[in-house]
Formats: sequence, structure tokens, C-alpha cells
Amino acid sequence: MGGDDARNPPPCARAAAARPGGADARQLRLDVTVLQRFTRQFAALDPEAFVREFLLRYLALRHLVVGYNVNFGRDRAGSADTLRELGARLGFGVEVVGPVTVGAEQVSSTALREVLGRGDVREARRLLGRPHSLRGRVVTGDRRGRTLGFPTANLHARRGLLLPADGVYAVIVESQGRRHAGVMNIGIRPTFAGRRRTVEVHLLDFAGDLYRRWLVVRLIERLRGEAAFAGPEALRAAIAADVARARSVLAGDAGIGQRG
Repeated sequence: MGGDDARNPPPCARAAAARPGGADARQLRLDVTVLQRFTRQFAALDPEAFVREFLLRYLALRHLVVGYNVNFGRDRAGSADTLRELGARLGFGVEVVGPVTVGAEQVSSTALREVLGRGDVREARRLLGRPHSLRGRVVTGDRRGRTLGFPTANLHARRGLLLPADGVYAVIVESQGRRHAGVMNIGIRPTFAGRRRTVEVHLLDFAGDLYRRWLVVRLIERLRGEAAFAGPEALRAAIAADVARARSVLAGDAGIGQRG
């Protein structure tokens, strides 16, 4: 997309190579990702100023690929037609990708948020062509899962992470090149009067230390909604049932336990 000097982003941005756990990024053969802070100054750029100051000056843009419904610049005033006009005038190519459909349904971020909002990860997988995934670093938890006999890795749920509805999910976890079957719980843990939303993953048949590791969690099936139980023993029994069902759901994945 850019020239050899395309790794010189403005002070308010930073360039980063594809992260170690970013398998999807590797499959797309992305060399560099530019992370731009959405400051007031940046938001105030009109479409042409954004192209001139950011894409051309800092990224040495030569060819740009965008979606058909792209909007950019102050007040979302820029469009694909704007880019075509600027490209012809300023000397860079523009390729506009049309809508993607699955069956008769148009795939969009809005549609994906809607299905994830109701916990329908199967439908999300159909729309994406792959399981929806979460990526996060394991942080310190309260170790309550360990006392129940099901130790969990607590993922940092950073802002902007597209989470599904609260509940329990059968998942495949990727860590350090290996794939593991797992059970993930998203919610406030009402059995213990929790208030803060957490993301916890229990890896089946795994006994290692995951602290501070980056995990990629691929959501395969929703097992149940989050529920409050009478106490730790009732919760332990429910988790055991969740684990048994997850084993059944994930039994057909021959890659589990192997390097990806």
C-alpha cells in the first residue's frame, strides 16, 4: 500500500508489526498495523486533509483498498467517491470492495454485533466464515475458579473488545502455537454477588501457567446463559456439566493439543 518509508507514522500514532498471537493478521499477510489515537485534532481533519496529512505524508500511500460504504474525515464527509476523486488528483490508486453477502444476508459490523449481542456465536461464525475470536492477555484474578477445581485464565477485557452476551461458551484457545479445548464464562459472577464483568477461560486437560500470556479464544458454541447458583457446590456441579458438554461439542476438532 505504501512505500518503503510507510513506517513513519505521526506522533499521535504508532506502527506495530503483526502481534505474535494475531493468527488472522498473519493469514492476511499484514506487515504493519498503524494504531491511531482518535484525538480532537485528528477528528477535526476534513477528508482531503486526512488524505494529504496522514495517508500521503506519513504512510506514503500508493494504493488504497476500502469498503463501498466507507466514510472518513470530519463529520464523516468523505466517501468512496471522494477517495476516487482525490486519488485521480493526487496520484494514488483506489480499489472499492463491494458488499459481502452470505446467502441473502449482507455481512456488516452491525449484523455481527447484533448476533453476538444475543450470544449466537454459531450465526456469527456463519457470517464471518470462521469463529469469532477474542484476544487478550491473562491477568491476575481472585483464584476462585481454582478453589472450585476449575482454574481459569482471566483475560483483560480491554475497551473496544467485541464480547458476546454474558454466558458460558465452548471455545478453542490458542496459546504459544498450541490449540486447547476450553470453557469460557463472561459475566459478573452473580453467585458471588459480583458487579464487574469478567472474561474467564478454563482450559481442559491443561496444567501450565498462563499468567501474562496472550491468548486467542475462538468461540464455538454457547452452552448456557449466566446464572446465579445457591452456593459453591451447586456452581461446581454446573461447571462440571459445562465441561462435559464442551468436550462433546469440541470432540471433532482434530487440531486440539497440536501446534497451529
